Amino acid sequence: MHILVTNDDGPPSNQSSPYVHSLVHSLQSAGHTVSVILPHQQRSWIGKAHIVGASVKPTYFRPGTLHQEDGTIHHLPRGSDGESDEGDEWVLIDSTPASCVQIGLYHYFKERGPIDVIVSGPNYGRNTTALFALSSGTIGAAMEGACCGKRSIALSYAFSSRNHDPVVIAEAAGHSVKLIEHLCANWADEVHLYSVNVPLEPGVSENKVLYTDMLQNTWTSGSCFQAVDPTSADDPDLQEKQLRSEGEVAGKKPDQTVGNSEKSSSGPRIQHKHFKWAPSFQDVYRSVEESEPGNDGWTVKEQMTSVTPLKANFMRAPGISGEIKLSANQPSLYSLIDCDDSYVQEMVDRALNRRLGSASKRVSSVSELPDSSAPLFQYREYERLDFDHIMSRPSTSLSSAYIIRKALIRKHYLSNTVANWIAKHPDSVLRHHFKPAFDFELDYAEFLDDALLEAYELNESLAKNEERPDPEKEWWILKPGMSDRGQGIRIFNSEDQLREIFEEWEEDSDDESGSETNADDAEGDVSTALDTGIVTSQLRHFLAQPYIDPPLLLPSSSNRKFHIRTYVLASGSLKVYVFKEMLALFAAKAYCPPHEEDDVADLARHLTNTCFQEGGSSNEGSVRRFWDLDHHVPGLSAEWKEKIFGQICSVTGEVFEAAARGMMIHFQTLPNAFELFGVDFLVDASGDVWLLELNAYPDFAQTGEDLKEAVVGRLFEEVVDVAVKPFFGLGDGAGTDDMKLVADIDLGRHA
Repeated sequence: MHILVTNDDGPPSNQSSPYVHSLVHSLQSAGHTVSVILPHQQRSWIGKAHIVGASVKPTYFRPGTLHQEDGTIHHLPRGSDGESDEGDEWVLIDSTPASCVQIGLYHYFKERGPIDVIVSGPNYGRNTTALFALSSGTIGAAMEGACCGKRSIALSYAFSSRNHDPVVIAEAAGHSVKLIEHLCANWADEVHLYSVNVPLEPGVSENKVLYTDMLQNTWTSGSCFQAVDPTSADDPDLQEKQLRSEGEVAGKKPDQTVGNSEKSSSGPRIQHKHFKWAPSFQDVYRSVEESEPGNDGWTVKEQMTSVTPLKANFMRAPGISGEIKLSANQPSLYSLIDCDDSYVQEMVDRALNRRLGSASKRVSSVSELPDSSAPLFQYREYERLDFDHIMSRPSTSLSSAYIIRKALIRKHYLSNTVANWIAKHPDSVLRHHFKPAFDFELDYAEFLDDALLEAYELNESLAKNEERPDPEKEWWILKPGMSDRGQGIRIFNSEDQLREIFEEWEEDSDDESGSETNADDAEGDVSTALDTGIVTSQLRHFLAQPYIDPPLLLPSSSNRKFHIRTYVLASGSLKVYVFKEMLALFAAKAYCPPHEEDDVADLARHLTNTCFQEGGSSNEGSVRRFWDLDHHVPGLSAEWKEKIFGQICSVTGEVFEAAARGMMIHFQTLPNAFELFGVDFLVDASGDVWLLELNAYPDFAQTGEDLKEAVVGRLFEEVVDVAVKPFFGLGDGAGTDDMKLVADIDLGRHA
């Protein structure tokens, strides 16, 4: 998870903020991304306040050694003056805890992805009962997060000694991390924030954790302010330290005697006085002692952790009670992650750490499971998935790929899938978003005439091209039916050009160079690779489609052609989701329409796959975030991107239904499987979307490093939330704003 940490005690200090560094360290050790923004100094008892009219200025804190006061404060962040930008760095704000939340949510850390939960604390002292909670800056920051629509947790440590034992603090921090993960994985619908109070005592992680009410209590000993001599010098920091010590340990009310400052029989009617905050915490402790079991104050007094579910109006969320049982060692599932691509392996591991934490335990093989029925999630290369385990344990074994999905990922099968569906459903959206294609088989160029006999429309178009002037000729694109990474794609407008293409491949095939597995078609056979990168088995099946011209071009991208890479999640039998973060992949050269004078062999103008470019996705401008493209495009409305996304969602849902219902032999879903597909679309100059192809095991690395976390990292986290957690009973699987449900097809196959 991406966790925003704040507090009301300021940066690490043995005197005033001894716990925050340990919590951040423990969260990071558990695999979470932690962003820290704190008040630059002590801001206790300030509630959910903002300082009106104040200009808020940041400084930057670099934490030092754990439990040591050797952190440093800088006026500029790392990298601003040419120094290394490596290492942890926190933001300090000269304002309130609530202001820290606002600024942290909306002005920092966006490059690390969206915030999943706000943790405020650990507070230096308990925040039990209404008297403490209503004034707490710790709870105030969590309340501010809830008011911003974010899940928030206020965490407080109830200490009994000012001796900061690192061992006890470390245990409390580890216990807190487990509890935070549990609450995030099981967040109740009616809850806006949780107030958590952890007794800072040895063995706290072994004691019970209880849902509690907040004890309603009142001040009963009179004023919370003490009158002081106006001539005496006040030290607010010293007073706060004394107040904390007396309140948490002794609970005594300070002496309110002020000598001659009291009203006398003579002199002014109103006496001139100064006052200092000096509440009688004995009121709090007395109310706890006199209360019935079950409230937050009583629970902490009994050395147990209290969890109080709240709404953002200080009302306890109803219907939540009982004991929270944190699993000590037994994970909710076992994860077997085995990817050839380190880029993907890192993202999957990180997503599981962020979304599941200790609920997921890694294994390196099925044999490491404690028993064969233990819950197992496999994200592996297709050929290494243990399908026997998957098929024999439909309720406990989850796979990252379906066994059969040819109807979608092989180009000639996809063409037949769409054609058959349109024939049965003439009003299908696919009719207007997929170019009719003609597939044929060919082993040798000399048999081209026979292969094209049934491709009437193609033959007719090529014949008419003989009589058309160059600018009016209809161009076609040729795609090997089983190729990937754009290999084998060519452009032609005559039978002679088509024949030359096949003759070129026949010459290449004389120089065979070893063999390899076609990873994108792992259901198929091992084939022989050519020097051109084409695989011989791919050359038997071909697809010819009308070339889409003119495409949408953006002046800001040098009028280069682009296509949209969309990540689509198919889950179970069958829900289909479209991930809103899409990529725009640009060709290497500026586009020009194909014609006789143009060397169409220079595919750099026509093909947008980054595999064709020297440097690939690392080239500047070759891969961009779709939603960052030009807002204003000549000829299109201001909402052109939203309209394109809507078309993509409609087409995606329909093509998966076409495969699932119309090509059941070649697309067989499983209730205990999901799969991520890379789906490519081209947009024409009028803003219409055209489906190009679907790819299993897409090349996530083409996203590059700049967008890695924001796109691929977020994608896998959404996949864990939507597909993995619900299967193992850890979530509801509902779509989100980022992962939009576009098809919910009940095929009658259940685990």
